[in-house]
Amino acid sequence: MKIHPHDRLLEQFLQSMGSRSRKVLMHLAACGYCRARLYYLPRPGAAAPDSERSAGAGVLSWSRPTACGYSEAMLQVEKGVQRVAFQLERERAEALGLAGDLLERSPEQREILLRNCPRFRTWGLYEMLVERSGEECIRNPARAEELGLLALRLSEELDAGKYPEGLIDDLRSRAWSYIGNSRRVRSDLRGAEEAFLTSYQHLKNGTAEPIERATFLDLKASLRRDQRRFQDAMRLLRRAVSLFLGAGDSHRAGRSLVNLATVYSQSGRPEEGIPSLYRALELIEPAQEPRLLLCAQHNLITLLANSGRYLEAQALYRATRPLYRSFPDPWTRNRRNWVKGKISRGLGYLDQAESLFLAARDGFVAEGVPYDTALVSLELATLYAEQGRMAELKKLAGEMIPIFTAHQIHREALAAFVFLQQATEAEWVGAEIAARVAAYLRRAQHDPAHRFADEG
Repeated sequence: MKIHPHDRLLEQFLQSMGSRSRKVLMHLAACGYCRARLYYLPRPGAAAPDSERSAGAGVLSWSRPTACGYSEAMLQVEKGVQRVAFQLERERAEALGLAGDLLERSPEQREILLRNCPRFRTWGLYEMLVERSGEECIRNPARAEELGLLALRLSEELDAGKYPEGLIDDLRSRAWSYIGNSRRVRSDLRGAEEAFLTSYQHLKNGTAEPIERATFLDLKASLRRDQRRFQDAMRLLRRAVSLFLGAGDSHRAGRSLVNLATVYSQSGRPEEGIPSLYRALELIEPAQEPRLLLCAQHNLITLLANSGRYLEAQALYRATRPLYRSFPDPWTRNRRNWVKGKISRGLGYLDQAESLFLAARDGFVAEGVPYDTALVSLELATLYAEQGRMAELKKLAGEMIPIFTAHQIHREALAAFVFLQQATEAEWVGAEIAARVAAYLRRAQHDPAHRFADEG
C-alpha cells in the first residue's frame, strides 16, 4: 500500500475486528519487535489453521487489492496477524520438547543435531534458550553461559530467508548480554566486558527495538557497578528506565530502578536510592515477579533503617511480612532477621535486636556467606561496645577470624578483623571502631582493592 488510508477507513477496519484481533493489532502498533516478525511469516507453502482455511484465508499479499482498495487488504492484514500468532504459539509449544531433547545430549551430539536436523532450527527454540540463559544468570551463572552459547550456535543455523537477520541479531545481542552478566556474577569482569562489546555489535545490526536496547543498558549497568564506575552505571540505568517506560514496560522499568538504588547504595549515597525504590514499587507488577517486589521492599526497608528512619522502616516491614512469609528460604529468612534487628536496635529494643542479629549471623554461617556474616557480626559488636560488654565482644571478634580465614577472604578484609580483635584484647575498642570496620567491609565487599587504612 503506497498511500495512507483515511481515518474513516481505519475506523471501519477497527470496528470490524474482534476484540482479540484488535488487541493483537494494537500490540503490533507499539512493538517493532513483533512487527518485524511479520516479514518471515507465513512460511512459503505453510498451511493456515483449520479455522482460517474454512474462512477462505490465504497467504498475506498486497499485490491484488480490490477495486475499492483498502477493505480486502485490511482484512488480509488481520488474518495475517492471526496467522503470525498461531505460528509463533506452535513453535513455542514445540520448543519445550526440543529443548529437553537437545539439553540432555552431550555437546558433541548437540552440534550434530543442530547441523543436521531441521526440526531444531526454529525461532521458538532459539527464543527459549535465550530466555533460559537470562533466568539462570543468578542461580547458576555457568549454566546461563552454556545456554546462551547454545542459543548463539543455533542462530547460525536459522534460515535467513525465513527469519529476518535483524530479529536474529536482536536475540544474539540479548544472549551475549546474558553471557556477560553471568561472567560478571562469577567475577570475570574482563570476560564480561568482551561479551557486552559483542552484544553491542549485534544490537547495532538489529531492529533498534527499544526493549532490546533497554535490556542491554540495564545489564551493562550492573557490570559498570561492579567495576566501580558508578556514574556510568547510573547514566545507563536512567536511560534504560526511560526506554522501558516509553515502550510501555513499566515492570522492567521498576527492575532498573531497583538496580539504580543498589548503585546509589554501593557508591556511598544510600539515601539517594530511597526515591528510586518508592518509584519502583509503583511500577513493579507483583504477579509477574513476586521476588523482585520483595527485593525492592526489603532494600527500601534496609535503606530506611540505615538512614535512621526507623519508624518508617518498621511500618513498611509490617506491611511486607506476608510477602516475606511467602519466601521461606534461608536467604530471605536471614536477611529478614537482619533488617528486623536493625529496626529493633534503632527503636531501643536491644535484647530483641541481639537475638535477631545472632539468628541472622548463624544463618549466614550456615549459608557460607562470609561478608554478610561479618557485617551482621559488626552490628552485634557495635551493640556490645555501646553496652560495655567486653567479654562478648572479645568472643565475637575471636570467632570471626577463623571464618574469614576458612573462606579465603582477601587480606585487607582479614586485616580489618584482626585490628578489631586486637582492639578488643586491649579493651580500648568502642562503637566507633566497630563502625569503622563495618564501613570498610561494606565497601570492600564490592571493591576488594580498597585498603582498610584508607577508611580513616
